[in-house]
Amino acid sequence: MDILEFTCTGIEHGGKFPIENTGRGQNVSPEFIFSNLSPQAKTLAITLEDLSHPVKDFTHWLIWNIPAANEIKSGIPAGSHVPELDGACQGVGYGFHRYAGPKPPKGKTHTYRFTVYALDCDIQLSVHSLKKAFLKKVEGHILQKGSITANFE
Repeated sequence: MDILEFTCTGIEHGGKFPIENTGRGQNVSPEFIFSNLSPQAKTLAITLEDLSHPVKDFTHWLIWNIPAANEIKSGIPAGSHVPELDGACQGVGYGFHRYAGPKPPKGKTHTYRFTVYALDCDIQLSVHSLKKAFLKKVEGHILQKGSITANFE
């Protein structure tokens, strides 16, 4: 599997989340820009996890069936299906069918990880699914995968 290279506007790998992408700000998803997306990719999927949470890799956001493109605009709206992204599905995480940015307890710094998957197909999965079911469903369909980690206090 190849590494998917991408940037999130305003978020440096190992850096800090901008306030607008957090639960203490506007809580909007960042823009994603891909530099080496496989031409075979049909869809994209994204997870956001809190790596510092007492629950291992606590899921903040899960979205799949985003049409493969070199850019995903910021501010993906809430909803189990996202018409602006050809009906992409948002599953169950801390953000129930929506993006839920970092919001650790006051005075604590947590580390968060975006993981983006380039897939060779659409994923048929209930919008009530959790990350574990998603990961099982995409086995054998991941063409590329990449991640960015950043902190927020």
